[in-house]
Amino acid sequence: MRYPLLITVMTTIIAGLSACQTMTPEERRAADEQRCLSYGFRRGTDGFATCLQRIDLDRRAESRAQSAELMDSMAWDLNNGPYVYRDRWRYHH
Repeated sequence: MRYPLLITVMTTIIAGLSACQTMTPEERRAADEQRCLSYGFRRGTDGFATCLQRIDLDRRAESRAQSAELMDSMAWDLNNGPYVYRDRWRYHH
């Protein structure tokens, strides 16, 4: 019964990892720079650096949110219902 769940989780993880690898770090940086340039920032300015930093921070926050959602989903599926997390009941919405 847990094998289909395990296969589904592994497929999701592999798909997520492969999605991250569709762009090389250089391509991602170039796309981020192009995005900041399209906002009107100029290379070499503090505003441009801040724009790049915010894009990176947003990407990391999104990654953490997706990871937390996956972990919540896995815990819900394994327990077949709510689970206790830090002495509180949490329900899957």
